[in-house]
Amino acid sequence: MNTNNFKMPVILIGNTFKYEIEATLKLFFPASRFNFSDDVSERYGDSFIVAELSENDGDSTISAEVKLSGLESVKKSKILDCNCQTDKNMVEHELCRLIYHILSEKMHITPSWGLMTGIRPVKKVIELLQENRSFNEIQRILTEKYEISLDKLKLAYNTAVNQLPILNKINRKAVSLYVSIPFCPTRCSYCSFVSHSMESAVKLMPDYISALCRELEIISNIINETNTEIDTIYFGGGTPTSLSPDDIRAVMECVQRCFNLDKIREYSFEAGRPDTITAEKLHVIKELGADRISVNPQTLNDNVLKVIGRNHSGDDAIRAFEAARKNGFTNINTDLIAGLPTDTADSFRNTLDRIISLAPESITVHTLTLKRAANLFENSLDNMSNPAAEMVDYSIEKLMSNGYNPYYLYRQKNTVDNLENVGYSKKGFESYYNIFIMDETQTIIGAGCAASTKLVYPDGKINRIHNYKFPYEYIGRFEQLMEKKKEVSECLKKINATKLK
Repeated sequence: MNTNNFKMPVILIGNTFKYEIEATLKLFFPASRFNFSDDVSERYGDSFIVAELSENDGDSTISAEVKLSGLESVKKSKILDCNCQTDKNMVEHELCRLIYHILSEKMHITPSWGLMTGIRPVKKVIELLQENRSFNEIQRILTEKYEISLDKLKLAYNTAVNQLPILNKINRKAVSLYVSIPFCPTRCSYCSFVSHSMESAVKLMPDYISALCRELEIISNIINETNTEIDTIYFGGGTPTSLSPDDIRAVMECVQRCFNLDKIREYSFEAGRPDTITAEKLHVIKELGADRISVNPQTLNDNVLKVIGRNHSGDDAIRAFEAARKNGFTNINTDLIAGLPTDTADSFRNTLDRIISLAPESITVHTLTLKRAANLFENSLDNMSNPAAEMVDYSIEKLMSNGYNPYYLYRQKNTVDNLENVGYSKKGFESYYNIFIMDETQTIIGAGCAASTKLVYPDGKINRIHNYKFPYEYIGRFEQLMEKKKEVSECLKKINATKLK
């Protein structure tokens, strides 16, 4: 199947379970697209999938048929002793299970996360831990429902165990602040983020910095009026160190001026690409309060760095890390990616071993994700065939044996081998912000272009407010954007009027 041009027909009969069925199909066709319809004529093509639901005398009958190019079609059916209206989630899950089993048998693929879809598998484990379930009980429940492998179950369980002490101390009346710097020196081939090269963004920079500081001032007014505390701060991007030292100082001084930092538990600055990190910038970042920094080489293999469009070497990354140490940073994270094009299992092992020898406080291992807006997607079939699983397996064993424990984990669509992204840290160096954004139990206010605000209401309802994606929009439509801040104020008032832990 040509994953770039062909859209697999998916015929839904008697149901509208598009989202979860697509998520299940992505376990087997991670870089593919699908055409959902109720047009039964599509059933006679060379490739198609049918998901059907009918109800009779209170029972629900589900059936799935799969036809792949060059192979005979396979159909399976099952009668469920339940009502498709009152037990919709269960019916949907069982229909997806039928599709999953047919595809697993036909394609000889057994996804390591089983039927479990969604970004946050650890939340399912946390919910069971909070019910005082033992590991054996959790294993039984999740294995029966999702057919998850023991290795991934243990990874999710260990992550949940490391998160819980922090989640139990979360200040639900406080908020975290995300500051977006959506600029990079160049765009990496695997990236789909709406970031902008510094070459094209230079003329926008003064207006962008001005607008960002205005937004931070408006947010601070809301914070002060609602008597809200800031818990953590995270500068992300893009690459925040794409800015000049003076521009970094301007934004960080604005944060210092606008917010009370006395009770901040964590202040992170994602320095990111080593080719943007200088001693002068590190000095400014440290001087103005950031106590956690990220240096993100992704790989130390020079050939791979060239392939993905990075303008630095592996040695440059090590020098940037050492410069951060010399500037007094005692909490440094490094990001790596498993499955980068042309990378090998041996090369990845060498990268990870060298990074561990530097003794960073945390190491995050991402798996290559093939996003449609990324340049790598054009060769998605080639990039799906790489040793990412071997790399990830090595990272789990190697990091945990060297005192790094998994503390946050998330999954994305179109990830090679349906694998995961995991943050590991030494004890006591877990990132609060990373845990909070995954657990979704604390409001996070985003400032800047492409930033997202996540409002967590006292009743658990979550609402997202997205800033404009492009700097010229963010600058030109600033007043319209600020109208959305009214909802932030209303949410914080409700949080502070409610008795929360």
